Amino acid sequence: MKDTIRLAADLGAALKDARKRAGLSITDLAKQAGRVRDVIYRLEAGGETSLSSLFAVLSVLHLQIKLESTGMPTLEQVQARFSPDADEDE
Repeated sequence: MKDTIRLAADLGAALKDARKRAGLSITDLAKQAGRVRDVIYRLEAGGETSLSSLFAVLSVLHLQIKLESTGMPTLEQVQARFSPDADEDE
C-alpha cells in the first residue's frame, strides 16, 4: 500500500488493496460498512462519495487517515524525480 496518498485514485487503489488483503469481496465490505456496493465501486475508482461512507469503509478495513503538511520536497526527492534515470523506471 502506498504510504502517501495525494489523489483520489491513489486512495481508491489503496482501499481496493486493503479490501483484497482482508479477503473481502465488494459485497462483503459494503454489507459490513452498512453501504451499498456502488459506494465501494465509487471509492475504489476514486469517485465521489460521502465522508461518512469513506469512514465506514475505513473502519471495516481497520484503517485510519492521518493528515500531514505536504511541505516542500527535499533536494533528494527533486533529484530523484528529475534525474535522467527517473524515466527508465516508468
